[in-house]
Amino acid sequence: MATESILREKSFAFAVEIVRLCQVLTKEKEFVLSKQLLRSGTGIGALIREAKNASSKKDFAHKLTIALKEADETVYWLDLLFQTNYIEKDKYHKLHADCVELVKMLTASIKTVKLVAEN
Repeated sequence: MATESILREKSFAFAVEIVRLCQVLTKEKEFVLSKQLLRSGTGIGALIREAKNASSKKDFAHKLTIALKEADETVYWLDLLFQTNYIEKDKYHKLHADCVELVKMLTASIKTVKLVAEN
């Protein structure tokens, strides 16, 4: 499905940006919150990739739901790091917009899969 491919590509590109940001945050000093951001921000794409090999539509939807939770958590960490001046405004706005886009795409995908599974 083309949407799944786009979701995988966007989530991978987002994870790369999160890794780069966390590298900067940890170079400045060992920063515990960067580890939280790294875990949740890279987990999105990993879960989407894992969903590709789901054993059923229900399993697929479940994995995407966990990815959605990780994306929502990532928005939280980005907001917190921005509000505490650890992330510059431009970087924050780009990452935040990218993550919100992933949230929307995941939400739509989950709804679609659940609809298909019911029929």
